[in-house]
Amino acid sequence: MNTRTPTTIYEGVPTAPNDLATLKTMVARKYQNLIERTISFIVQRWVALGVLFLIYLLRIYFHGGFYVITYALGIFLLTQVIAFLSPKWDPESQDDGMALPMKGDDEAKPFVRRLPEFLFWHSILKAIVISIFCTFIPFLDLPVFWPILLIYFIILFTITMRNQIRHMIKHKYIPFTVGKKVYNTRD
Repeated sequence: MNTRTPTTIYEGVPTAPNDLATLKTMVARKYQNLIERTISFIVQRWVALGVLFLIYLLRIYFHGGFYVITYALGIFLLTQVIAFLSPKWDPESQDDGMALPMKGDDEAKPFVRRLPEFLFWHSILKAIVISIFCTFIPFLDLPVFWPILLIYFIILFTITMRNQIRHMIKHKYIPFTVGKKVYNTRD
């Protein structure tokens, strides 16, 4: 005879309050497994993200509000783009005079991003999902004169990207592989 009382109604779904940590762990593992399975599907991930972003834009357009949320999303996306375009090790911060001298500037140095492509995609995905969720909360639709936010964002974007492009030119790095020389390694 089985004297143990079941704590689940459905297989794998805990019902007791003590099992909330177990449920949280189970959901986190399934989410991590799903995310890890998408790593190799680069184009499909970005297309899905583009569709999700289009859904967000359509929601904002047809609702006619949530401009502060859109502005916050834009600022977050701008910081993520800057981190994606920046090298992991900033040449300006490492020039403290303590390094050994290097012979020549023509040495091949690989570009390592501060924010890798997958983490860039994942953070944008989470931000867009949170923004879509926020558009269903009515008190977050704050009345604001949106053209001022748009002009401020354009100015901020222009200044930030101009500084980033100057940094790229000054330290001679290109964060994209398009147009770079490819050397044949076969002998």
